[in-house]
Amino acid sequence: MYMFKSRSLAVYLGLIIFAADLVSKFLTQKYLPPMNHYLWYPYGGIGVFKNFLGIEFSISYLTNKGAAWGVLAAYQNYLIVMRIFLVLGVCIYAFFFNKHRSWEIPLTFIVVGAAGNILDFFIYGHVVDMLHFILWGYDFPVFNLADSAIFIGITLLMLISTFEKKGQIREY
Repeated sequence: MYMFKSRSLAVYLGLIIFAADLVSKFLTQKYLPPMNHYLWYPYGGIGVFKNFLGIEFSISYLTNKGAAWGVLAAYQNYLIVMRIFLVLGVCIYAFFFNKHRSWEIPLTFIVVGAAGNILDFFIYGHVVDMLHFILWGYDFPVFNLADSAIFIGITLLMLISTFEKKGQIREY
């Protein structure tokens, strides 16, 4: 029964994240002009806050044809095939081989985030990024909710794995 509840929670969270990512990308590409660094802050986007403890945040529209930070943008077709196989591999592992109940939510975050970016390729021909932070003068690469879900999923997996090895988290 616990496994069913945990898996249901993972599915619900995954659906919420997937829907929020899909809607945020649609609204961004429909209503914001592409980001332009020649304009003053927020570079053609919507300024959320400026100089809050040295941090600036805006919602700006930026396209990404590559992997993280635009890496391998010239190989977009190879990237999409590789992404699809990686998502399928993680799904197969999660549904058939995963013995750790505590890994269900992190694996769901990773799969949902990757699936959101894959879907972008088929809808827009590129990934839509919109979350733009400037951290104490450093212009952090623009990202989206799917990227955040992948990052959170990987971070949770690392934390869970670290504490499980020390015997602080136990499976039921």
